Amino acid sequence: MSRVGRDDLTVRAAERRLVLLTATRWLPVGLVFGLTVLLPLERGISLVQVGGLLAIQGVVVLALELPTGGLADALGRRPLLVASGVLAVGSTVLFAFSTEFWMFAVAMIAQGVFRALDSGPLEAWYVDTAHAADPAAPIERGLSRAATMLGVAIAVGALAGGGLVAWHPVGGVSALVVPFAVAIALYALHTVLLALLVREPPRAGAAGGAGAAGAGGVGGALSGVHSEGAEAVGRARKWGAGPALAAYREAPRVVLAGLGLLRRSPVLRAIVLVEVFWSVAMIAFETLTPVRLAGLLGGEDAAGALFGPASAAAWALFAAGSLLAGVTSRRVGVAWTAIGARILNGLFVVVMGLTAGVVGLVAAYWLAYLTHGAAGPMHSTLLHRQATSANRAVVLSMNSMVAGGAYSLGLLLFTPLAEGFGTGVAFVAAGAFSVVGALLYLPALRQENGGRPTAPVS
Repeated sequence: MSRVGRDDLTVRAAERRLVLLTATRWLPVGLVFGLTVLLPLERGISLVQVGGLLAIQGVVVLALELPTGGLADALGRRPLLVASGVLAVGSTVLFAFSTEFWMFAVAMIAQGVFRALDSGPLEAWYVDTAHAADPAAPIERGLSRAATMLGVAIAVGALAGGGLVAWHPVGGVSALVVPFAVAIALYALHTVLLALLVREPPRAGAAGGAGAAGAGGVGGALSGVHSEGAEAVGRARKWGAGPALAAYREAPRVVLAGLGLLRRSPVLRAIVLVEVFWSVAMIAFETLTPVRLAGLLGGEDAAGALFGPASAAAWALFAAGSLLAGVTSRRVGVAWTAIGARILNGLFVVVMGLTAGVVGLVAAYWLAYLTHGAAGPMHSTLLHRQATSANRAVVLSMNSMVAGGAYSLGLLLFTPLAEGFGTGVAFVAAGAFSVVGALLYLPALRQENGGRPTAPVS
């Protein structure tokens, strides 16, 4: 039954804003997709050094995921989203003008902070807003549509980025730089829209955790934390400090409670660990594909021009996979859809390593992205079933932290493997490893089939 008040957003309105903000968030990513690897290579940075740069970003995200997640749950989603937008602009400017390894490293550190701040709050805001309007709202629908828009936005951006590289409209600078300039403007637009459109509903935790108390052991642990948080806000106001100060003090408690939840919940723990295997596959089809294309085509500019339309088609298939997953999950269930998508994605990465020539590589790359798109919203839905409004951002941050850590460590292993033994060997190893991760969805499958209640969303 709907609980929408005069100042509240409806489920549909929240969904529309999520889709729009997803588009503006990921369109600039599409513009520079693949160029983040090719630009440093063009400026004399080795492949192993590029792997190190990406690992630096991952380590920063790893270190900040839980603190920023706790802060988002305690302080609110909107302030962190706006701050992330400002850092997105600054880090992209730094990256575009970097010429030395240390300069790229500084840019990647700034980008790591941006990604940590951005990781989870928008999705958490949508789920909380939708459930504030209707506790029974099917969040997988909105998440699937947002994932579809993510794919469309990156596809359009990649096509435009490849076109800009091929066109090379600005003489005197590398063709690879122009898409970064456009991305900077788009990140600025995204930041403005975040400030205008993200309106936060009252959350149970902010009111003392009443809604979390009935979470059946999953969200209930947060109730005491947020009762203390409400008292801290009152004390802060009494002494002239703002509620923000109390939120900063409360954030560590939220993080610790989230870690306790991860320790106690085998279903949540297994879902989060899927990211270890998934991230390794992503190293292959995201980071190493443009490198292999550059080797096959004889240069970074040629690879950048081809990779633009190829990745545009891949992300369009990602969008199609997200839509397909939403339909399939209504027939066979969310967990089974997630399992099938993960297995197929890993197998297609293996195929990428076994094919010879550009055509075979690109075809397998497209299929890998189709299944990548199908897996994403299902994984997110399974995560949200284990969370409440009081700990949603922390749960998402724990998931992202594991993903970022696995990605960073994987880069340190797979980029030397690719440089020493060829990208084909790296693809096969990454894809085979990734398939194993599908087994970690089995606890969620048993929970779904057994009809056991998941954590209610307050």
